[in-house]
Amino acid sequence: MSQPTRQQADSARAAARVMSRADELAAISETPDGLTRVYLSPQHLQANQRVAQWMTQAGMTVWQDSVGNICGRYEGEQEGAPAILLGSHLDTVRHAGRYDGMLGVLTAIEVVQALHQQGRHLARAIEIVGFGDEEGTRFGITLLGSRGLTGSWPDGWLAQTDADGVSVAQAMVQAGLDPAQIHRAARRAEEIVAYLELHIEQGPCLEQAGLALGVVEAINGARRLNCCFTGEAGHAGTVPMIHRKDALAAAAEWMVRVETMTREQGGNLVATVGTLRCAPGAVNVIPGEVSLTLDIRGPDDRPLEALLEALLTEAQAIAERRHLHFRAEAFYRIAATACDRRLQQVLQDTVLGVQGRSLSLPSGAGHDAIAIAERWPVGMLFVRCKGGISHHPAESVTVDDVALAIDAFAGAVFRL
Repeated sequence: MSQPTRQQADSARAAARVMSRADELAAISETPDGLTRVYLSPQHLQANQRVAQWMTQAGMTVWQDSVGNICGRYEGEQEGAPAILLGSHLDTVRHAGRYDGMLGVLTAIEVVQALHQQGRHLARAIEIVGFGDEEGTRFGITLLGSRGLTGSWPDGWLAQTDADGVSVAQAMVQAGLDPAQIHRAARRAEEIVAYLELHIEQGPCLEQAGLALGVVEAINGARRLNCCFTGEAGHAGTVPMIHRKDALAAAAEWMVRVETMTREQGGNLVATVGTLRCAPGAVNVIPGEVSLTLDIRGPDDRPLEALLEALLTEAQAIAERRHLHFRAEAFYRIAATACDRRLQQVLQDTVLGVQGRSLSLPSGAGHDAIAIAERWPVGMLFVRCKGGISHHPAESVTVDDVALAIDAFAGAVFRL
């Protein structure tokens, strides 16, 4: 059996350190029985402090910005050089896994750690950011940290409240931040040349392909709608089948068509009916009204809009044929975010170098890269996760995959 190279041994040690640190961060939780760490909570600030220690050990200058992101900078060959920005988020959903977000921050630190150990600096500076809020768990608004960097906080965000009635502004004051200084987190366009984010896939595609790593081509756009079929309630025993205006039967027919039409469309489009509420909801009454939600996503806005229009047209046709009414109202929309083609190519080249094959795939979940892409080129590297499970304590990656990811991610940074 051949002995591992020095680089392989270094990567293995770095990956083991990442796994250990992920365990440390997972212990910083507001709940003892599952990982929960929300924006501007004491646990968020504690995680920031821990990550700051690791950044400092890697030779970085460290600060917490005015919206609660933890930031570090490793200078380039010339002081003040524009930076390659690396990072992800440190907040979680409730009862989360330990790698969603955190893995991207910890692997980025290892890239800098290797340079620091060698006493080496690149033409560009490297900055790392642990974003404070990507999940939106506490206040119901997302990307607060990354929109701090882009200077695109909406005016109404400070007044948004959590479940306890605490506003974003109040939470900032409690965390030692000044709501009047939010603008100080914004970075000038010329300070950053590109953003790279490493993240678990949160899906099964890499595992099914037998690959540890993949390159993200786009972050899916999404549309969410509240939909309703309205028919006529009636006695389950006395209304003949041919005279019924069964809203649930219409909804069921449409749900099957949603699945079928989306599959036929292809193009990495996905559609989900996630909730269903039936009224009056009695065992012996024909359903008179059914409310349901539609979540539709895809990596390109044009086919996404075309599919949505086709699905709504189909729902209307089903309703008319059954002598019912159908209505739909959109309540959420986010555009698809394409990753920068040059950064995709750089990542593909480095992935080819470490695993011999590169797979391009979309991200079905949202990321801080959505906000960052409004100002700078973005690229994303996916790491295989067991079973495609995320937002769950069973979230899992292997140390070998993390070692490959560190190699590929570092290679991309060096090429840039």
